[in-house]
Amino acid sequence: MGKITVVGIGPGGEGDFTMSAVDALKKCKVLVGYKVYIPFVRGFLREDVEIIQNGMKQERSRIEMALDRMSADEDVCVISSGDSGIYGMAPLVYEMMRERGLDADVEVIPGISAFQKAASLLGAPVGHDFCVVSLSDLMTPWAVIERRIKAAAAADFVTAVYNPKSNSRYWQLYRLKEIFLAERSPQTVVGYVRQAGRDGEKMVVTTLENFDPEDVDMFTVVIIGNSASYEYGGRFITPRGYYGGKADESAGIGQSIMIESFLTIEKELRNPDMPIGRKWPLLHAIHTTADFEMEDVVNVDDDAVEKIYTQLSSGNVSTIVTDVTMAASGIRKGALDRLGVEVKCYLNDPDVALMAKEKGITRTQAGIRKAVEQHPDAFFVFGNAPTALMELSELIRRGKAHPCGIVAAPVGFVHVCESKHMVKPFTDIPKIIVEGRKGGSNLAATLVNSILCWPDAVDLKPGRDV
Repeated sequence: MGKITVVGIGPGGEGDFTMSAVDALKKCKVLVGYKVYIPFVRGFLREDVEIIQNGMKQERSRIEMALDRMSADEDVCVISSGDSGIYGMAPLVYEMMRERGLDADVEVIPGISAFQKAASLLGAPVGHDFCVVSLSDLMTPWAVIERRIKAAAAADFVTAVYNPKSNSRYWQLYRLKEIFLAERSPQTVVGYVRQAGRDGEKMVVTTLENFDPEDVDMFTVVIIGNSASYEYGGRFITPRGYYGGKADESAGIGQSIMIESFLTIEKELRNPDMPIGRKWPLLHAIHTTADFEMEDVVNVDDDAVEKIYTQLSSGNVSTIVTDVTMAASGIRKGALDRLGVEVKCYLNDPDVALMAKEKGITRTQAGIRKAVEQHPDAFFVFGNAPTALMELSELIRRGKAHPCGIVAAPVGFVHVCESKHMVKPFTDIPKIIVEGRKGGSNLAATLVNSILCWPDAVDLKPGRDV
């Protein structure tokens, strides 16, 4: 019994052959292969080599001939493009040996797969977890292929696509794009290479949204990035970790964990491409509550975060007023000191207690009345008491209060929704409103913190003052 050596010859260029593959080809006396690949290896073959070749879709016939020669005590080389074990000839050799009940010496020599070559030309797109999917349904039912595509898209794998298109298989790549768009940002980086390592090589880096399946044929490898992939200088990069980049030695453990948490939350948003002015407070809200319903209930006026931050950071406004002490205690002291801003809560003021008793109103209402007398232009924050928010609304209507901004996040079941509706008509006041019954002092405080660290939003680097 002879030996079969299955040689991965890479994508086709001489520079992409491994030394093991070249050594095996130089020793080969009987070579079996697809006729299109024979020219790729001729320069390595001995003059007296016997070449057995045939055409496309005749793989079984080639392996039958190779096994016949092996059974006649001859050593045979079977060539396979790319890596012989990745959509290559090695599995078929073993399967057909099993059918015949043969127990012979088989050596599998790996090669550079087409997706590896394409990746190297595009930059570094497979720097993190990845998978490879073939769209050929000749031997795999389309239902199985589509299930795998959905899994890859949902799991945020970098995904390489083989056999993306042919004359008869024209719609599958469109379906793959549709599936990925349902799970990934339209701005997800996509790269594709035609004839990688061969004459006519062509590379394109684009986005999932702009990716045109009509620009792809059966000689093309497509690579779709994950949520951390990016384009840099025309190159397609996927960092080794989702939280890649140069480590910031100034970030403590608490801030590092918070940064990692925010990036995880962003990846799970239904709409991660919302404007950063809305996304930034929303990420803080979800981080504090672990409630992704915040994406439906946190309502941020256009440019509200920017406008309020500008008033506080410029010194035009130096006071934040909260309805209860718990909301005040959650606002980061480091951020307040950095901006020269003071937080005031009048809930426990003796005059406020007396006023509430005399007027027959809640202490939080009375506290807002006194706050407006002293700081009518303050940044007002509500995390508990709807009556306090209603009081502020009435004072705004009467022209006695003109806040630089409002966070409206009272929580509960009585007058809560109404209080939030009452403040909405004041369109000239920038507001963040937590719609419905949800809210709370911790949520109100974290929304304030998002505003105080607004300059860190673009880099998605929360927790400076943690």
